[in-house]
Amino acid sequence: MKRKLKLVKWVLAIALLLTSIIPVRIAIALHQTPVSQAIFVLGGASERMKFAAQFWQYHQNLDIWVSDFAWYLDVDRRIFLRYGVPDAKLHLDGRATDTVTNFTTLVEDFANQRLQHIYLITSDYHMRRARAIATIVLGSQGIVVTPVAVASQNQPSESLVRVLRDCGRSFLWILIRRTGANFNPHLK
Repeated sequence: MKRKLKLVKWVLAIALLLTSIIPVRIAIALHQTPVSQAIFVLGGASERMKFAAQFWQYHQNLDIWVSDFAWYLDVDRRIFLRYGVPDAKLHLDGRATDTVTNFTTLVEDFANQRLQHIYLITSDYHMRRARAIATIVLGSQGIVVTPVAVASQNQPSESLVRVLRDCGRSFLWILIRRTGANFNPHLK
């Protein structure tokens, strides 16, 4: 019993340490880079791609990073090209299998590009969960996001249970670099 209690105390201490470092890293990133350096679009809806392409019209100096299912990337590319976004500005990634892996598969690429501040584009009903994951995964690497929500057709906001589940998966990624996505029975 004492061993279990000691283990729980250690886990809580590590979690507290991790959660206290993230806000500091976000504050530093925001101070160093108050203006967004790139656009990050979460896949799953062509409306998001169209919105991001139109948004880019006012931010043409920024590259666009898209995380979507691999089989949607050709359609995504065509949408951006139709709106005049040069192919050289696009970074399309098809490795993600869910919202958490949208972030975990690209965080290293963002860090390698020395990005500290990015626009995050997703649907309004999805933004709460996406921001929570971004705060943990990207924030742990010193990257801050400015959310830009795409209006949806009467979609209810995602449940708090989904948000908390994915926050837990995000902390798991910080600790062991795995998200638990392989436990999803819908994935092959």
